[in-house]
Amino acid sequence: MQQRHMIAALLSAASLLLLGCSPLVIRDAKPPAQSDAPNAIRTLGADRRFSTLSAQSVAQRLHALRADEPLNILALTGGGADGAFGAGALVGLTRSGIRPQFSVVTGVSAGALIAPYAFLGPDWDQQLIEIYTTGSAEHLLQSRGLGALFGSSIYRGTPLKELVDRYATDALIQAVAREAATGRLLLVATTDVGTGEPVVWDLGSIAMNGGPGARALFRDVLVASASVPGMFPPVVIHVQEQGALYDEVHVDGTITVPFFVPLPLSRSAAVYVIVDGRLSEAPLPIRLRTRAIVSRSVAAGLNHMLRTTLELTAANAELQGARFQYTAIPITYPTAEPFDFRAETVRSLFRYGYECAQSGQLWIPYDESKGRLVSR
Repeated sequence: MQQRHMIAALLSAASLLLLGCSPLVIRDAKPPAQSDAPNAIRTLGADRRFSTLSAQSVAQRLHALRADEPLNILALTGGGADGAFGAGALVGLTRSGIRPQFSVVTGVSAGALIAPYAFLGPDWDQQLIEIYTTGSAEHLLQSRGLGALFGSSIYRGTPLKELVDRYATDALIQAVAREAATGRLLLVATTDVGTGEPVVWDLGSIAMNGGPGARALFRDVLVASASVPGMFPPVVIHVQEQGALYDEVHVDGTITVPFFVPLPLSRSAAVYVIVDGRLSEAPLPIRLRTRAIVSRSVAAGLNHMLRTTLELTAANAELQGARFQYTAIPITYPTAEPFDFRAETVRSLFRYGYECAQSGQLWIPYDESKGRLVSR
């Protein structure tokens, strides 16, 4: 979800924790043993146990199964209601006839909710259209009232869980499993509250090997990735790994990683990043109050982290001979609250993303000569 409102949520959550008297405690937590390697990917095996694989080994399997095909990678950021921009862009790319088939799709937060449809391709565009143009998300923010004083969030988690459950159907899980069997990758990041580290989940392996519980686990990972701490409750996920069974608490992936391109690239690779938000904000008058100053300052830091990650990804792609393109909502687009899920607001942004893609004005090239991002 959008960073500046995430900060407000965190501040609110902090005050609630001071008042609350019955916090959620996870007793069977993962022991603080091993530290996972950078860019490691959590994969579910045929024995329904997780293992952590290196990005290199995952990339080798991908190249082995799809050696004769171009490597197109799509990374989707968070953004709350701004996810409508990315959803509209994907549908617009379909209608313009220039949408690539992505070998790898990664998503964080709102981007995680879009990622399965980006992964499955144009045949699933109708689901994206329905989610973002019919008001399906209008009732996501349901206050817990006084319950927020004693719980883990301001808003109830049920509406988000029900929304994801409605669209993460058995048919979708089966379609993801079929595509994953060909070597394609669908990856989603969450943040493990216990370790404070990002976890990258291979949703394709969950769809293939999860058995009767695949749909529930698939849904829980998506919900966790989009659960802004303090705004929505964390998600407890049961994990069996390395012979041990334990519970982990997961929240919004954006807390630790704005987006990710985990695989080593090749000279034939193409990397696309859809930023469901703005890369900068218009100057705002700031009241000299603690909350306003802290919120604005930390939000600026998170926005800087997003831009830095984008620049590093672009530079890395250039060094490896891969093509890099990105897109973001321009600062000139009328500002709306990232948690404004009203049908009219979301539909308007979906239409804007659609028109940018259909008119061929979506992607922004990386300025290789100057080594920096180009503003639209």
